[in-house]
Amino acid sequence: MPEPLKNLLHEALLVDMADRIAANALSFDKTHFLKLASDGLEALELMERSALIRDALSATLPEDFIGAAAVLKASLPASGRPGLTGWMLLPVNQFIAARGLDHFELGLDLLKALTPHFTAEFGIRPFIHRDQQRALAIISAWVGDPDRHVRRLASEGTRPRLPWAMRLPQLVKDPTPILPILIALMDDPEDYVRRSVANSLNDIAKDHPDLVAAFIAGRIEGASAERRWLLKHASRTLLKKGHPQALANFGFGTAAALTCELRLLNGEVMFGEGLDFEIRLTNSGETTHSLMIDYAIHHVKADGSLSPKVFKCRTITLAPGQSHVIERRHAMRPITTRRYYPGEHRIAILVNGAESASKSFVLRMPSPDPA
Repeated sequence: MPEPLKNLLHEALLVDMADRIAANALSFDKTHFLKLASDGLEALELMERSALIRDALSATLPEDFIGAAAVLKASLPASGRPGLTGWMLLPVNQFIAARGLDHFELGLDLLKALTPHFTAEFGIRPFIHRDQQRALAIISAWVGDPDRHVRRLASEGTRPRLPWAMRLPQLVKDPTPILPILIALMDDPEDYVRRSVANSLNDIAKDHPDLVAAFIAGRIEGASAERRWLLKHASRTLLKKGHPQALANFGFGTAAALTCELRLLNGEVMFGEGLDFEIRLTNSGETTHSLMIDYAIHHVKADGSLSPKVFKCRTITLAPGQSHVIERRHAMRPITTRRYYPGEHRIAILVNGAESASKSFVLRMPSPDPA
């Protein structure tokens, strides 16, 4: 069983962290820091632990943020010298966000220096929230930085719906101010950066599907293989939802004269096993079709209603008169993100975003062990 996330911040890490700060600030009270940072640590979850350590930093670093920033910057790794790195820097992000907003340029500069050693995507968001125009003017200059981590921070930190982080409501409402950043990084030499651009566009698509579909339509013609991958990954939510323009961007138009047959190999599934099914697609028309085949499992909820979840299946090209058979098993086993309920579920086959066949099946739950 994997270690709980909260254990990424533990007492041994705090000791190491204190030593690395003290090496750059003789006045730093390691004993007091460790006492404050470890008080009740074990009972807390990850972000609560980080907040506790943030408060310990606030109590033991120089009261003036300019002095505190100097200590923290000096405590980062440099020229082979060990320094603050990895998960030690999560509470440092929080410290800068809490204390640095009144020192705007200095705070963002410190986060830029920090990001090669962990990430600063959490720390820059309060700056964007405080003064979006001012923050984006600074962050936009990072797209040409020689360090890939800094370039990635420009796209990842400005994502409107970054997981685990505070949402940026202004950018959720109107994401156009960050589009120049994404355009500048779209053909970055690093896949690490391009993936972040794709994820940001996918965030935007959840609120502005037509905007993203049109954005991609204007940038896909003549695209390199790397850019084409980025644009398709950015369209994943739109493609799952069958957005017409998004489908058309990748050649998935309406498939005329196509038949889709669905056969279930087991109409009842015991939880912990899987649903076995077969899809047969036949092109009886006169033109070749590019087909994106997905399937949706409509899960039973606690109130008896159904909730669909779309799963990727396969992309194929089907010539006139050609048939293609796909055999799949969909596992029905415990996962942390879903609670399963017994009863009649439904599977639907989606071809180029349109439901083309469906059948019901029954999920059985095992009987509880006798006491």
